Amino acid sequence: MRPYGTAGEPSRLVPASGGVLEAWGRAVTPLSYDPERDPYRVYLDRLDSASSRRTMRGCLDRIAQIVAMDESVTGAGRPWWMLRYEHTTRIRAELRERTGDSGTPAYSPASINKHLVALRQVLRECWRLGLMSAEDYQRAADLKSVEGSRLPRGHHLPGQALSAALAVCDEDPTPAGRRDAALLGVLFSTGARRAEIAGLALTDYDPSERSLRVRGKRDKERLVYVTVEAAARLDAWIAVRGRAPGALFPPVSRGGRCRTRDGRLAHPTGQAIAGIVARRLAQAGADPHTPHDFRRTFIGELLDAGVDLATAQQLAGHASPATTARYDRRPQRRRREAVDRLHLP
Repeated sequence: MRPYGTAGEPSRLVPASGGVLEAWGRAVTPLSYDPERDPYRVYLDRLDSASSRRTMRGCLDRIAQIVAMDESVTGAGRPWWMLRYEHTTRIRAELRERTGDSGTPAYSPASINKHLVALRQVLRECWRLGLMSAEDYQRAADLKSVEGSRLPRGHHLPGQALSAALAVCDEDPTPAGRRDAALLGVLFSTGARRAEIAGLALTDYDPSERSLRVRGKRDKERLVYVTVEAAARLDAWIAVRGRAPGALFPPVSRGGRCRTRDGRLAHPTGQAIAGIVARRLAQAGADPHTPHDFRRTFIGELLDAGVDLATAQQLAGHASPATTARYDRRPQRRRREAVDRLHLP
């Protein structure tokens, strides 16, 4: 963290009481502090989904590294209650000013705001645990969100790339070939997030309705639907998978057996879903794409087909229609067509 005063001096975060935050570099806690009531752990335990816990843990760990000036520390066991307004504003400024290897901002406005949410929430836990006064908490948490937006990450998935990847799966005689073809079909026709796909169980699929019950962010359920072609591939995979309870798309061993855990077919991780997508596209000789590219393509295709924004929002599982609207490619085409009317002399 850069210093407040003279250039070149080492940065020192000094709380209102006048002491130096030396405890950020080692596990030092006040006598009144119970390690089992670590605000970092209490806050993460309060989050319902594993994905949210992983995301916010990363945010808090990065903030702890900024304050401690040590890339090896985590937020666990750190004296969050010692942070004051002058420290939290400096943390916000540091997040805004950090740049990547290319010189561009390291964090988008949305990412910075997510870090600030994590910071405010862990400070709130400090207050709830009696480690911080209400006045100190309110002042330290009084941080303005960063304004700005970015275009959705990812690229449109060309139809020929998906077709080539499906052909590769069809040529694979192992159970993994059937599974991966069904998985790609579900990704393309539902636009579900990779974590949502990983969490699907056999009982979530209703073949008569061609529907899947998906559990999204904040444990919100929604129904999505697969195309007739995707349903055929999904039925073919289930015929190989069998009716055993557990994950719809379990990991498959090299011997062709579905892996189990506690007597049920094991769920893959979201990263494993991304690995399957990357591997099949590479085998097809197609450009690399991520599961989010399937999602981006799904939403864009719906809007291109004239589906209303509210329906597209519900199918995508977005909390706000504004998020869905960011995936609308039609305004971009109109702007490009407007520019095409110009002629360079």
